[in-house]
Amino acid sequence: MLKCSTSLWSADLGNLTAEVHRVNEYSERFHLDVADGHYTPTMLFFPDLVAALRPHTMLPFEVHLMCTRPLDWIEPFSEAGADFFIFCYDSLDDVNVAIDQVKKANKEVGISLSLDDPLDVLEPYWSQLDLVCLIGTPVGTKGTEMNDDAFGRIAAVRRIIDERGLNCLIQADGGIRRHTVPRIYSAGADYIVPGSLMFKEDPLEMRKWLASLEK
Repeated sequence: MLKCSTSLWSADLGNLTAEVHRVNEYSERFHLDVADGHYTPTMLFFPDLVAALRPHTMLPFEVHLMCTRPLDWIEPFSEAGADFFIFCYDSLDDVNVAIDQVKKANKEVGISLSLDDPLDVLEPYWSQLDLVCLIGTPVGTKGTEMNDDAFGRIAAVRRIIDERGLNCLIQADGGIRRHTVPRIYSAGADYIVPGSLMFKEDPLEMRKWLASLEK
């Protein structure tokens, strides 16, 4: 079944603690986009916020570093309670250094690819990755439709993982809607990053619908 790494970007930002409590039992983990206003046009979440939310859930916190100096934020977010780091491939000068630093902190690591990033850039790193996050919209945007190319990219990554017997999850991020999720599921993703799909709907009914896709 598709699992949910719920994006807090779409929560009521003035009531984040209440929002975390409201959707906690319908999520497998929480996804926090970190944007610096340079790599992306938006500015989002920071370590002190993660630390403030950490006592309110036992679920893992997944930090998506959409910023120009991502390595600077591994230690602050680790200390704040993050469990998982996702790096944008094109923000890194050396992918191996990023992976090594996260592993040394005893955290899990993933790489996100934008629509313009070819899948073969991951060839040297497959065995080291816990997750590949495939972005289906322009990075750092909200309320944008998922590009049709995204579904084929998910399916291609699924084939690579299955054929090589890799222990790596696939996550689809951006444009997660009622009409895109069935195609994401069919393409072979393990996780979606629901925002409005979780917070603007009844989360219990949404998860029932998600489970029904298997029938």
